[in-house]
Parts: sequence; structure tokens; C-alpha cells
Amino acid sequence: MNEELLKALSDLCEEKGLEKKVILDALEAALFAAYKRNFNSAQNVEVQMDRETGEVHVYTQKTVVDEEDYVDPQEEIPLVEAKKLSGAYEVGDIVNIEVTPKNFGRIAAMTAKQVVTQRIREAERGIIYSEFTEKANDIISGRISRIERGNVFVDIGKLEAMLPVNEQPANESYEVGQMINCYVSDVRNGTKGTQIMLSRTHPGIVRKLFIREVPEIADGLVEIKSVAREAGSRTKIAVWSKDPNIDPQGACIGPKGARVQAIGDELKDEKIDIVKWSEDPAEFISASLSPSKVLSVEIDEEGKSAKVTVPENQLSLAIGKSGQNVRLAARLTGWKIDICAGE
Repeated sequence: MNEELLKALSDLCEEKGLEKKVILDALEAALFAAYKRNFNSAQNVEVQMDRETGEVHVYTQKTVVDEEDYVDPQEEIPLVEAKKLSGAYEVGDIVNIEVTPKNFGRIAAMTAKQVVTQRIREAERGIIYSEFTEKANDIISGRISRIERGNVFVDIGKLEAMLPVNEQPANESYEVGQMINCYVSDVRNGTKGTQIMLSRTHPGIVRKLFIREVPEIADGLVEIKSVAREAGSRTKIAVWSKDPNIDPQGACIGPKGARVQAIGDELKDEKIDIVKWSEDPAEFISASLSPSKVLSVEIDEEGKSAKVTVPENQLSLAIGKSGQNVRLAARLTGWKIDICAGE
């Protein structure tokens, strides 16, 4: 260890965004283990490294005892011997006696390289994990690098993220080299580093696409109250504005339908119903069954259920194909919905 090595270490810490003290503390701990392993595991030792010169010293630590109590030369030093080192020593004091091996510098250099490499790897993993943790529950873009057993792997810059089979809408297909937007559903810090799990089916991707496409939502003028989705087929999204002068549905649709069309294109022509949220459950439930007309809504507050009457000729529209429309409406509103035909 020397000044040049410490200077190189300082430069490396600055470049990698690491704390020099953390590296040096870890280095001292590793040198302690190296001495125990290579020289004398029985000794009670301390390894000290001069933070200015890089010099490494190993000291065995012994407790000062009276001559008649002296029994363990590994752990103890008689008072008379301690006084030869310093007249200030008294019984009970700890004496540091240097036992640095002649070839310990070579071991120190090798250990330093191993510790620094390991700490840099750990720190870089931590930095990447922190960076992508901030992107959790957001949309990220990348290029498809490979496809294995249906799982799609996406190059997102510093690492490769995975879009599992069960997070892919049935109506989508993928090719290597294709650019893709995905929702970051999970960020894991495992033994192999940071793992990013992606989704194209999560309702959060719809929410984030609307935030990106609709300035009124990004600015907080329009609020997304809830989203219900059957990926690849249909989504219902409930929006609201506290400003009576703002039409939340119109803002989401955009001029000539441009905003909702852009989102639909990103979701491969998934149908999107934009519903106006209301604090009145009957009104909200009625709106959620769009495009069907509703004649009446009877609310059961205790059972949190609603009986909805629709025109007979719109019964199938209200229910939807395979019950999809009423199923999404129930998930959007949080109410159990029973539909019947009226006149």
C-alpha cells in the first residue's frame, strides 16, 4: 500500500460515486481477516492503515496484568514489561505491539484489489437498483434484445429487463430489435444484481400513458380516479376535474380524438372507454356501463351492490361480449352490478 495507490483509490471512488471511508474501512476489515488466515489466528490483533500514506500496520493487543496474574502470553503482558514500553501503562490498559509481517505489503495489495473490486461491484449494483427503483410503476422504453420460451428480454440501457409471457396481452406479438414501451411492475435486488420485471397488461400502463398524453392530467387539473382493464381487449378509465370549466372526458379524448387515439395505438387498438367519475354511486355506475343507456339504478349501500335497468334492446350491449362490459364496470366502480331489462 502506498500514496499512489491511495490516490488511485480516491480517483476511483470519485468516478464511481463511492465513499472513500467505506472502502478503507472495508479494506482494514479484509486485511484483518487476511492476517488471521495467513499468520496467527490465535492473536488478538488490530490492523491500522494510515489514511494519508497508505502504510499498513498490524498490532497484537495485550492486556496489562500484575506479574502474579500473568498466565496467557497471547492475550496478556506483565506490568513490568509494559512499563519498558511506556511508563504510563497501568494494570488493565491495552498495549498495542506491532507484529506486521515483512511480506504483509504484498498481501495487503492483493487484498486491496479484491476488496475494491467487490465494493465497486456492490456499489454499482446499489446505484442501478436505486435508479430503477425510482422508475417502478412507471413506463420505460427499450429495444427487444432476445426472446426465450416466450419471455421477452428488453435492453433498457444499463441492464436487460424481462417481459414475462403472463404479462403480455394476447393480441400482441414481438420481434428482436423492436422498440417497446413497458410498465415497470417490479424491481428486485437479487444475488445476480438488479432484476427489472416489465408488464404490458398492468392497468398502470394505461394510467401512465394518459398522464403522458394529457397535459391536464400531468398538471393535476384532471384526475384519474380508477382504471379497469382486460389487456388487449378493453379498458375503462374514470376521470374527474374539480374545475367545472374543464371537461375531463374531452381533455382525455383530445382534439379530434388525437390523445386517446395515440394511447389506443400504443396498446395495439385496445378499446378505451373514458367515463366521467361521480361521487354519486348511481351516477357513476350509470356512466360506467357506457356505451349502453341506463334507465335506472337502485343502490344497496349495505351490500355495496346495484340493480341497473337498461332498455331491453340494449341489454346485450350493457352486459357486453362474454359479460365484459358489466365486469369492467363493476371493477371500475367497486360495486357489484346486476343488470335487467326494462321498457
